[in-house]
Amino acid sequence: MNTSIERLALDSPIGRLVLEGTDEALTRVSLPGHASQVDAATTSLSALRRAAEQLTEYFDGERTTFDLPLAPAGTPFQLEVWRQLSLIPYGEVITYAQLAQRVARPKGFRAVGQANGRNPLAIIVPCHRVVASDGLGGYAGGPELKRWLLDLETRTRAA
Repeated sequence: MNTSIERLALDSPIGRLVLEGTDEALTRVSLPGHASQVDAATTSLSALRRAAEQLTEYFDGERTTFDLPLAPAGTPFQLEVWRQLSLIPYGEVITYAQLAQRVARPKGFRAVGQANGRNPLAIIVPCHRVVASDGLGGYAGGPELKRWLLDLETRTRAA
């Protein structure tokens, strides 16, 4: 059993993603510009290879859900927020206030937003599907990337 963290670079339509994980699970997906440079394009870890395959299918419009073992590191509150993010259907959006309701913290939309912003599994755990009540809201990859991901899901869902 290998518990050391390995990395895999994945070139995608949005730029280079860096996947991190162990033999057992994916632990992080770093968006372009948010990870150390990784040269290796292959790995022996099946969890990373499966994640790369499923992300490629997602970008190709062939996948609307992910079926991967995940092991994000976070506080119990963050883990609950991330679990709720995973329940947002493909191509749909909710507000930070709605997400706060779902984690039983109706006045905690700022705390929910912070937990959302610390999501280590971008795209896989779809934090891009949460928007501000008065507009798009923030995203670690920037508003253009958030809009691109939402547009991809809207187009794919309509097809």
